[in-house]
Amino acid sequence: MAKRISKKKKPSADDLRSSLRTVAGKGSGSGGRLSYFNITEEDIKNDPAGVSKELANTVAMVPVVQIAPNPDQPRKEFEPEALQELADSLKTYGLIQPITVRRFNDHEYQIISGERRWRAAQLAKLEDIPAYIRIASDQEMTEMALVENIQRENLNPMEVAFSYHRLIEEFNLSHEMLAERVGKKRATITNYLRLLDVHLEVMQALKSGDISMGHGRALAGIPDKLLQKKVLDKVLESRLSVRDTERLVREYSKQTKKKKALPDNYQRILNELRAKLGSKRIDLKLKDAGAGKGQIVVPFGSVEELNALLEELEVRI
Repeated sequence: MAKRISKKKKPSADDLRSSLRTVAGKGSGSGGRLSYFNITEEDIKNDPAGVSKELANTVAMVPVVQIAPNPDQPRKEFEPEALQELADSLKTYGLIQPITVRRFNDHEYQIISGERRWRAAQLAKLEDIPAYIRIASDQEMTEMALVENIQRENLNPMEVAFSYHRLIEEFNLSHEMLAERVGKKRATITNYLRLLDVHLEVMQALKSGDISMGHGRALAGIPDKLLQKKVLDKVLESRLSVRDTERLVREYSKQTKKKKALPDNYQRILNELRAKLGSKRIDLKLKDAGAGKGQIVVPFGSVEELNALLEELEVRI
């Protein structure tokens, strides 16, 4: 075992490098168990940057039972069949690509990225898996988990969109700043964020993989959410390509512009109201646009339908 790093003086980067390289290979696999690392809590406190740098470049074999998932990680859905296929592969070849974890202590770690691989390792009954170790605060952990998963995992478009939104909200980032952090163009960030305001069934289709990000981007260009749903149904029914979907959206947009008589702000309110109540028959009529006077017309076919609409109006608006 390598010589223990002294607690009496602040360890230098060379001390840490020597310690880690000496112990590398003493365990199973390519890196050796993390418990073999001769690093103390005081070492981490005295030189967190130096320890983090060395750990980041070292792969350790970490016991699977000592790793916990991150409850805030962006990926929420794991397909059982694909997970089992990966587990079967791990039984034969082991885990080739290390996961990334946050260190709490020598016996507790939390996943930053690689939960799918960790779950498959559990199914394969592996005792240890290779991992890159990170030392991070709660805020740094959240940011790293979101950024690493966006860059490295096969997230569906809605998971990416929610992750971008969370990074912007929690860390007060502009679209430009976020684009720089995740290595994407600003327009890409904006297109994903627009998906957060589409019809719920469009969101579900993106989550399930029934439509692609290209389809979602085209549908997000339709202000009327009920019309989004109508176009989505045609896309799914006819299995339209992204290009055909864009063409269909342009055709509907032209028809809408011809019929449109309300100012943009009133039209937006009407579109939202129709989407929330699920009826295109609802109308908004202006008597005096300058003074903002007018009326909302809510047609109904029975007392039951009227009661249902009134209940929605009370809850939603």
